[in-house]
Amino acid sequence: MDFIMTTYSKDQIFNLLSEIPDPEIPVINIIDLGILRDVKFENNLCTVVITPTYTGCPAMKVIEDDIRCKLKEIGIENIKVELVFSPAWTTDWISEEAKEKLRAYGIAPPDHSTVDKKVLLGKARELKCPLCGSIHTEMISQFGSTACKALYRCLDCKEPFDYFKCL
Repeated sequence: MDFIMTTYSKDQIFNLLSEIPDPEIPVINIIDLGILRDVKFENNLCTVVITPTYTGCPAMKVIEDDIRCKLKEIGIENIKVELVFSPAWTTDWISEEAKEKLRAYGIAPPDHSTVDKKVLLGKARELKCPLCGSIHTEMISQFGSTACKALYRCLDCKEPFDYFKCL
């Protein structure tokens, strides 16, 4: 077992875990989403550190199971998946590539940094429809298909779409 642990680098494990899609948004992986924080090897234990997008995110159990399965595929058996809540996950951790994947999938990516969040509180947002590109959109509900998304509608193409909320 010690041999297997020292055979893989942190980069190789990150590369392997990049094959795990987000269960709720299959076009992006857990690295794109920014929830995979670290991988550590110590005393024959592989610890994978992840941060949930929301404290009660139902996808985290699936992600934990997927991480264990991926590592076991390459012979790593002694695995700990550690959930870290501080610092809290932020949409700033979503890669630019992932934002484009979200847009192509029909989900409007976060439109600003969380640094700008205080400035935007209470102000209407002009979100670009990921389907037709129009900025004539309106929020239908604070919550979309999952708690981390809001439901919007395009007033031009009339199609509903999710918006990945800034946190």
